[in-house]
Amino acid sequence: MIQGKCHSCLKKCRDDFCLPCRKKLFNGKKMSAVLPFSRPEYNRRKQEQAGRLSISGVQSKYSLQQNGTRLDMTETDGEYILKPYVPGGFENMEDMPANEHVTMQIAKQVFKMDVAECALVFFKDEQTPAYLTRRFDVMGNGEKRLQEDFAQIAQMSEDTNGNNYKYEFSYEEISMLLKKLVSTYTLQAERFFQLVLFNYFTNNGDAHLKNFSLFYDPLLESHLLTPAYDLLNTRLHLPSETALALDLFKDDFTTESYVQNAFYAYDDFMAFGEKILIRKNRIEKYIHQLSDKEDDVYALLDTSFLSEESKQTYKKYLMDRLKAIRYSFLTQRAL
Repeated sequence: MIQGKCHSCLKKCRDDFCLPCRKKLFNGKKMSAVLPFSRPEYNRRKQEQAGRLSISGVQSKYSLQQNGTRLDMTETDGEYILKPYVPGGFENMEDMPANEHVTMQIAKQVFKMDVAECALVFFKDEQTPAYLTRRFDVMGNGEKRLQEDFAQIAQMSEDTNGNNYKYEFSYEEISMLLKKLVSTYTLQAERFFQLVLFNYFTNNGDAHLKNFSLFYDPLLESHLLTPAYDLLNTRLHLPSETALALDLFKDDFTTESYVQNAFYAYDDFMAFGEKILIRKNRIEKYIHQLSDKEDDVYALLDTSFLSEESKQTYKKYLMDRLKAIRYSFLTQRAL
């Protein structure tokens, strides 16, 4: 575990968490980044839970509850989700928690996106890392906010649509559902566009239907996109990962740029933005800020908990993707 920086925002800090992050994550309580339980204890609880659930339903995550200045595992009334890395056949698996953590921080700090509060923590004794996120669907009084992901909204499930149901859709079709359900569509469509573009930029090839959700805001009397979650560079662990989990467009539509180059580029995101009714100057703003903020992204990566090798690989993948996003087939030049 690295000392001297906040385990949430990554800024210099004498404690494990700076005061602003303590307020957002732990209601102001001074908290250690070392969990009060070990990885074997976590594994045992997961095994006990698996005995009551179908094996296929068990994921590598567990609910935690804040009790004063400690976080304890719980099966009910969880306020946090803990996601340790899972040893397996993919690459750089020990870096997966740090990968998700820094990608979420890039979205939040560099691009000012609304994301779930998160941190990187460590198991007691072994000091192995885990990703921690605070649940945004649990309100301060403990009540749960009504929330549905887009698989539920689209009424798609494994029973009705097969094992691949989370990927049998397009981002354009998600925007169509968004338009039906959200009264403040223009604002939410921009948030959605920025998130899809960000996933492409950061090489997240697993942003499927269940990774986008709506909740109902009683004050605005409208559905809104939830804060973003599950953001990470999947190519760090699966170099052959697809560029995006879903197609940009519905009905097999492709731009001339994609036909010629076989990758999404500037013209594709311009066309996508226009199809979901975003003004041209706003589309250009989100595209160009990727280049404008490139150095800030790299600086945050340098301060992250990723291994040095993964930092450099992450940067290389970003450079590759930025080169694609900058290229316009229509003008035959980089923009």
